[in-house]
Amino acid sequence: MEELTTRQLIIDAAKQEFLDKGFPKASLRNIAKNANVTTGAFYGYFSTKEDLFATIVKPCCAAVKCRFSQSKESFFEIPSPDSKRIDCVEWMVDYMYDHYDIFKILVCCSDGTQYESFVHDMCEIEVESTMRFLSKNNYDTDVLDKQFCHMIVSGMFGGIFEVIEHDLPREKAKPFVRRLREFNHAGWMQLMGK
Repeated sequence: MEELTTRQLIIDAAKQEFLDKGFPKASLRNIAKNANVTTGAFYGYFSTKEDLFATIVKPCCAAVKCRFSQSKESFFEIPSPDSKRIDCVEWMVDYMYDHYDIFKILVCCSDGTQYESFVHDMCEIEVESTMRFLSKNNYDTDVLDKQFCHMIVSGMFGGIFEVIEHDLPREKAKPFVRRLREFNHAGWMQLMGK
């Protein structure tokens, strides 16, 4: 039991250190000090600062990517404002707020880690799905090409994660993201001539 407690103390101290300083400037010495362990003891639980960071963010990253990827696989019709895609986005917002500190670390403090491209990776999943949809439904992919699609999707995902970056409360973030999604949907309908 003591091992789990010490490990959790290190994780809790690391979360605060990453939130305060970001990954590059976070100090293992400060993390160990704030967890009341020696740096030598730290290495009994985590091999590197990167390993510790991954331990904190990986489960939430995996959950969001998995849910989002699953929604993409089942989604090959023109989206409507009440489609599964929106349900997935609303689920993502709730999930981000249920794990707020982790997503704050992920979105704002992950430079220098393998997770710094998390938002970009989410965009790539959406772009690939959108391009498959456009091709399957015979839309002109010369006009609606991958690069243009990436710009649109980046704007959408940037907006979704901005609610965390700018510390919007959940009750304000949810309607903002819903309106952003409606705006994005209307733009796609215009581009596709619908």
